[in-house]
Amino acid sequence: MGLRINDTVPNFTAETDQGSIQFHDWIGDSWAILFSHPKDFTPVCTTEFSAVAQLGDEWAKRNTKVIGVSVDGVEDHKKWKKDIEEYGKANPGFPIIADKDLAVSKAFDMLPAGYYLPDNPTPADSQTVRSVFIIAPDKTLKLSMTYPMNVGRNFAEVLRALDGLQTAARENVATPANWTPGADVVIPVAVSDDDAKQKYGEFETIFPYLRMTKLPS
Repeated sequence: MGLRINDTVPNFTAETDQGSIQFHDWIGDSWAILFSHPKDFTPVCTTEFSAVAQLGDEWAKRNTKVIGVSVDGVEDHKKWKKDIEEYGKANPGFPIIADKDLAVSKAFDMLPAGYYLPDNPTPADSQTVRSVFIIAPDKTLKLSMTYPMNVGRNFAEVLRALDGLQTAARENVATPANWTPGADVVIPVAVSDDDAKQKYGEFETIFPYLRMTKLPS
């Protein structure tokens, strides 16, 4: 069975290009984003890793660690990072897990438990290893997205979703479609009008179940 929202994510020990990690310890008290790739030295993945590197300051502002996963080994990761930095003009300072035994890919249900890679594998052999997982400091899964190999991920959207998750957790609200920081938020249905007014101040009732308010700046 795959991971579901609010499940505790698997804990594991793995080798990365920055040394060995124990995943839950590595997360610590931070938010975390684990994003996976089917193989090093592939075109779309190189652009994506570069995009993540370019957002380094933004992840740090949000107390969020990022970590990549690829089915290749540590030495390949180190060599690939040179291409990533050259393309993106930003240092990919985050670690990349060397998932050659597919343990992480299987633990996160990106590959079937009995799957194995053939000799001289191509990206097509691990093409389902193309996911993003956003994990809260309590080690629970808060969001997951899976893409095909031929569609590059929009990490501006991952950042926006992270902002929404952190805002919802901090303020006990929800965020509407296309929300960006500073826009109105949704008051949860479970909050009464009286409690909403006390907590949020003025709000707009569009339907009894849809109430919008601004958060204090």
